[in-house]
Amino acid sequence: MARNRRRHSTGFGYIGFGNNQNVFNQSTKKAFSTLKEKLNSETHYHYKVDFLHKKLSKTEKNAIKERIKKQEKIKFQKTIAAFIALAIPIFFFIKFLISKLASNM
Repeated sequence: MARNRRRHSTGFGYIGFGNNQNVFNQSTKKAFSTLKEKLNSETHYHYKVDFLHKKLSKTEKNAIKERIKKQEKIKFQKTIAAFIALAIPIFFFIKFLISKLASNM
């Protein structure tokens, strides 16, 4: 009597993943708790936010919203400043080329 195996044979040529056996034989390697801790540490590192297991009050929600709006405003202002800093030299270079071509004709 043959033993039932969890592993699949890739001989049937499943389309979409190629014939890599590791696609069919994947298993979860990390428990949820370690992923939850990693998510919490990453969000704290990048966004200075801790995941709390409690309901937020209205003032806390508003404080978070205001902080996000402020970050987006600063990001937008930096983008505009970078665009202007790059656009002005390009504009003057194009103007110089046009005047140079007009003077040669």
